Amino acid sequence: MPAADAVPSQETISPRTARVPEAAAGRRFDAVLAELFPEFSRSRLAEWIKSGDARLDGNQVKPRDPVRGGETASLVAVLDMQTDAVAEDIPLDVLYEDADVIVIDKPAGLVVHPGAGNPTGTLVNALLYRDPALAALPRAGIVHRLDKDTSGVMVVARSLQAHAALVAQLSARDVHRQYLAIVVGALVSGGTANAPIDRHPRDRLKMAVREDGRDAVTHYRLRERFRGHTALECRLETGRTHQIRVHMAHLKHPIVGDPLYGGPLKLPKGATQELIEALRGFRRQALHAETLEFVHPVSGEPVRVTAPVPGDMRELLRVLHEDAKQAQAGR
Repeated sequence: MPAADAVPSQETISPRTARVPEAAAGRRFDAVLAELFPEFSRSRLAEWIKSGDARLDGNQVKPRDPVRGGETASLVAVLDMQTDAVAEDIPLDVLYEDADVIVIDKPAGLVVHPGAGNPTGTLVNALLYRDPALAALPRAGIVHRLDKDTSGVMVVARSLQAHAALVAQLSARDVHRQYLAIVVGALVSGGTANAPIDRHPRDRLKMAVREDGRDAVTHYRLRERFRGHTALECRLETGRTHQIRVHMAHLKHPIVGDPLYGGPLKLPKGATQELIEALRGFRRQALHAETLEFVHPVSGEPVRVTAPVPGDMRELLRVLHEDAKQAQAGR
C-alpha cells in the first residue's frame, strides 16, 4: 500500500485531441467539448477553455463561441487536487472493484467525509490510502453518502469519466438503492412516502418534512412483521439527507435506535427480557444499505452489489423472532 504522503498535489492528464463534427456547426464550444470529452464535467471544461488549456484549432476561444465544424479541439491540462485530507490505513471491506469504480460495505460508525469534528478517520481518508489518485476527483470519488451510523453498500468513482457518469445516473434516478430498516410498530402493508424534506426550522442537526422542502420519495414494503416492530425493504427514488429516517418518523414508525428521530423506547406488551435489553442496547439507527444497482460508467454493463446484513441487525432480528415465537407459544 502507498504511504500517506504519496498523494501528489497535481496530476497532469494525457493530451487529447478530437475533431469537431460538421453537424456541430453553430453550437457553443463548451457544449461540443463536453460531448467530445465526456469524462470531464462541463464546468471543468469551461474553466480549461478560459485558461487556454482547451483550444480550438490551436486558438484560445471563449466557452460560448460557436464552432464551424471540422476544427480540431485540443486539451492539455492539469488536475488540481480536490482534497487536502490525509491518507490513513483504515481497513475497507471491498465488495467489487475495477479500474473505474470501487464498491464498499461501509460499517456503522464510519464517517464518510472529513469535517470540523472528524478531520481524520473517515472513509475519504481510507480511500486515499487505497488509491492516492482519488485526490484528483471531487470528494475523492464519492458520489453519494451514508450517514455515520448507517451501514452498507456505497460506490466510489475512480476516474473523472466514471464520476460524471455516476452523478448523471443518480440525478436521473437511474441508480437502484435498496435498504433494510427495522421500524417501530407492526405495519400491515407497504406504501410510498412522498413528502418533501428540508432542514428542520429550529434544530439544525435534523431534517424535517416541510411543504417548502425538496422533492423526496421513499417506497417501502414489508419484509417481516413482528409483534411491535417491522422489517422493511425501502427503496429510494430520491436521495435527500436522512430521507428514510425522516419519512419513517413522519409516518409514526421511526427506525429502531435512531438517536435523532426515534423518540422514546417502545416495547410490545409482555416483551421478553432479551428483547428489552436488545432494544435498549441498540445505539444506532437500524438501517442498512443492502443493495446497489447501477450501469457501469465505462462498460455500460449492469452492476448489482449486495452488502450482507451486519451482525448487530441480524442479532436484533433474531431476538424479535424469539419474542414473537414465545408470545405465540404462550397463547
